[in-house]
Amino acid sequence: MFEFLKKLVTKKPKPKKVVAKPAPKPKPKPKKVVAKPAPKPNKVLENDLININDTSSEDGATQKKKGFFNFTEKIKEGLAKTREKLTTPLSELFSSQKIDESFYDELEMILLTSDVGISATDYLIQRVKEAVAKKNIVEPQELKSILKNELVELLKAVERPIKISENSPYVIMMVGVNGTGKTTTIGKLTKHLSDQNHSVLIAAGDTFRAAAAEQLQVWGDRNNVTVISQETGDPSAVVFDAINSAKAKNIDIAIADTAGRLPTQKHLIDEIAKIKKVMDKCHGGSPHEVLLVIDANTGQNAINQLKIFNEALGITGLVITKLDGTAKGGVIAAIAKEIPTPIRFIGVGEGIDDLRIFNAKEYVDGMFT
Repeated sequence: MFEFLKKLVTKKPKPKKVVAKPAPKPKPKPKKVVAKPAPKPNKVLENDLININDTSSEDGATQKKKGFFNFTEKIKEGLAKTREKLTTPLSELFSSQKIDESFYDELEMILLTSDVGISATDYLIQRVKEAVAKKNIVEPQELKSILKNELVELLKAVERPIKISENSPYVIMMVGVNGTGKTTTIGKLTKHLSDQNHSVLIAAGDTFRAAAAEQLQVWGDRNNVTVISQETGDPSAVVFDAINSAKAKNIDIAIADTAGRLPTQKHLIDEIAKIKKVMDKCHGGSPHEVLLVIDANTGQNAINQLKIFNEALGITGLVITKLDGTAKGGVIAAIAKEIPTPIRFIGVGEGIDDLRIFNAKEYVDGMFT
């Protein structure tokens, strides 16, 4: 009897198992439901890819335009003071009734006050007179474009960007008068060269000014480049160590800072010439570039600086700084006419990206409205 009841008890759960088995059957349905909307995300993704591509191309074009706009506008902004000094008097002059000797006298005065220099001013006025005679120009307004074009042609003679050779390391020697912004220029130049995928090393060769090495170290950290310095070192020794370090590490470019000195300090000019000789002994043919940094605020005095440094070192290129703080931007025309020297860069602001490759047309457009 008990055995019969036990059999009944053990048999009752079996139907539950049978009922439980078909329970999972509805599970495939959710799979089908999930599978149905699957194509929709694919369509959305395809559309999104198309939109992304379209948008990116538009953004790319916009960025290019924006970058070009910012570049040219930065030049204009940097030359604002020079332009202000030229614009009003030139506008009044070109609005005059006739072209006569008094017209040319006034034009001469305007150019001279903008530090264009005597030689460049005489040259530009002569070119304008020739255009007037050749084209029978009677309206003064027509002379503005002629003056701009002649100035562009004059400045194109010194429009030569720096070219880094494969003679690694390419050594750049930085020289200039005290206070021209040489140390800051080195930091900006390092950024410019690094952006062009060049590896850079800096030699803190200004051992006279206490804070020079520290300032360069800040720029080095900012640009993630090595700065070679010595607390109480001879500048020639610092430069020697730096070039050898650049050679050992296969660094592309070594920038050597030097102490600022006045052109009248002959003993210091002689000393910097010795540093140049040490460079050549350490790495034959170096320095490959001797950049003279000139403060645009010095105006016509820049010509004297260039002559003296050129005689001692053989200047290969110029960096004109602080153009954003002066009305003497015409000094570049004076340099181009009196002692043509390649202008590699111009400084038009305090930002790390405000060192610009010199371009004659952009510069002249920045000088005139």
